[in-house]
Amino acid sequence: MAIADFFDAKLFMSATITLVVIMDPPGTVPVFLSLVGRKPVATRARAARQAVLVSLLVISLFAVAGQAILAYLGIGIPALQGAGGLLLLLIALQLLTGSGHEPEAAAEDVNVALVPLGTPLLAGPGAIAATIVFVRQADGHVGAYIALALAIVMTHFVIYICMRYSGVVIRLIKESGITLLAKVAGLLLAAIAVELVANSVRGFIAGGN
Repeated sequence: MAIADFFDAKLFMSATITLVVIMDPPGTVPVFLSLVGRKPVATRARAARQAVLVSLLVISLFAVAGQAILAYLGIGIPALQGAGGLLLLLIALQLLTGSGHEPEAAAEDVNVALVPLGTPLLAGPGAIAATIVFVRQADGHVGAYIALALAIVMTHFVIYICMRYSGVVIRLIKESGITLLAKVAGLLLAAIAVELVANSVRGFIAGGN
């Protein structure tokens, strides 16, 4: 039997590169620090772990049953893009106005790790859509499914490393730097949100699915 029957290296490379570009591990660091940069090291580590696990769970769920879920609910990719864009826009406004940093309860840390870090920032419409496309490309081949699974895990490992060791950045930029970073991250998130909503509108105009 050919090696491709057990592992599709081409699909692995393609999926890994695509997911890394879409999920942008280095780009998540400013948002991560703006949300939990003022927290203790242990809290930041827990938030990084929870965010990555949530994203991995969501992406894996859509890899296994994404097409069936969307078809059953009658939801298209444009709808996912619109919902994700609006949610990110709310978070961006919080970062820009400074209204998202005052509560200090542990529950907030968990919520931040789940939303917006875990989803829709990491496991967003783009990553979900790309995963569904790669599942279609796998077309029932075991080696392709194994390659895609490893690509998803590898991407999330890279994201975790970037978040987990973001404390190095904190030591360099200090408290004032985190405040500035929050504003920049808010602006970038707002731009991403607008782009998602625009893509959603274009998708609906083009046909909806």
